[in-house]
Amino acid sequence: MPILNRAAELQGEVSEWRRYLHENPEILYDVENTAAFVAAKLKEFGVDEIVTGIGRTGVVGIIRGSGSGSRTIGLRADMDALPLTELTGKPWASKTSGRMHACGHDGHTSMLLGAAKYLAETRNFDGNVAVIFQPAEEGGAGALAMIEDGLMERFGIEEVYGMHNMPGIPVGQFAIRKGGIMAAPDRFTITIKGRGGHAAQPHKTIDPIFIGAQLVGSLQAVAARNADPVHSVVVSVTRFDAGTTHNIIPDKAMLMGTVRTLSEAMRDLAETRIRQIVQGLASAHGAEATIDYERNCPVTFNHDHQAQYAAKAAIDVAGLPNVDTEVDPSMAGEDFAYMLKRRPGAFIFIGNGDTAGLHNPNYDFDDEAIAYGVSYWIKLAEQRLSE
Repeated sequence: MPILNRAAELQGEVSEWRRYLHENPEILYDVENTAAFVAAKLKEFGVDEIVTGIGRTGVVGIIRGSGSGSRTIGLRADMDALPLTELTGKPWASKTSGRMHACGHDGHTSMLLGAAKYLAETRNFDGNVAVIFQPAEEGGAGALAMIEDGLMERFGIEEVYGMHNMPGIPVGQFAIRKGGIMAAPDRFTITIKGRGGHAAQPHKTIDPIFIGAQLVGSLQAVAARNADPVHSVVVSVTRFDAGTTHNIIPDKAMLMGTVRTLSEAMRDLAETRIRQIVQGLASAHGAEATIDYERNCPVTFNHDHQAQYAAKAAIDVAGLPNVDTEVDPSMAGEDFAYMLKRRPGAFIFIGNGDTAGLHNPNYDFDDEAIAYGVSYWIKLAEQRLSE
């Protein structure tokens, strides 16, 4: 495999960084120690400019190439962990109960640091590479916070690229697609207000549980009967709270859930129909209903040309048979989508092998993927900023 020799040499060192970060996970924006570790490594590598505190705790390093070009591309990794208790039993398992790197951000950060070390050593490109280390990807909109702090304008970033490990894809393989690769992960909370009473006299009540139970089924009409079958949409009710005991019909019921879509048009349709279904069903039974509908990060949408550039870099690293350029999209969300709304770019999956799934207490990043990830970042930077 055409992994860069220097990337293979760096694998042991990068693995040590990764395991240190895995032992010391931090949550959301509270990644001060991780950010300090990243900034110290960038300084050690001789990175030209290091800026901390972008998006509260984000770090950006600028590496200037040997040519006279002024173009800048951004390479992004996320730094935060999850509020989860680790069960792997690995020697490098989390030292903090209730926190673990269950999504591989320790691997993402370490691979980008490895690429930064190489790029600062060689500078075999014409222009600038911005290495972006982001906090709060896991539900905190850290990408948006960095953007609102002037990430793109301050550093003159013209294109931006991201990468995420993916269990189930073999180590040494990559996967990408043009267009929507990850979904917009919206969520809703529905409150149904009825009239409580004795369970033996339901005719004197307006039963919010009965209405809520019908809503759970009726909301599936969005995917089954409202959406074009060739366009993806998922509506899932994931929580239903009501009542206190066996013989009382309560006054109120609460439902929570998520909506996942791969286009803005489908996103609009889903929200509109859910609101109509909720209000219509509640009204039909004489109840009142309110819905708090929250739009989170947009669809992670790969731009055509940049997806091609990313695929080429991956093919140069792993070989054509090991790069899937038409991978099925994931209905999970990714806040790198905010960056792709501001600049052209692409998001790629790197194989993590036959490991536990993401957000699982038995998950661990596979260090054998490191040389592939470091090589990919290097190839991509050098190709996009070739003289």
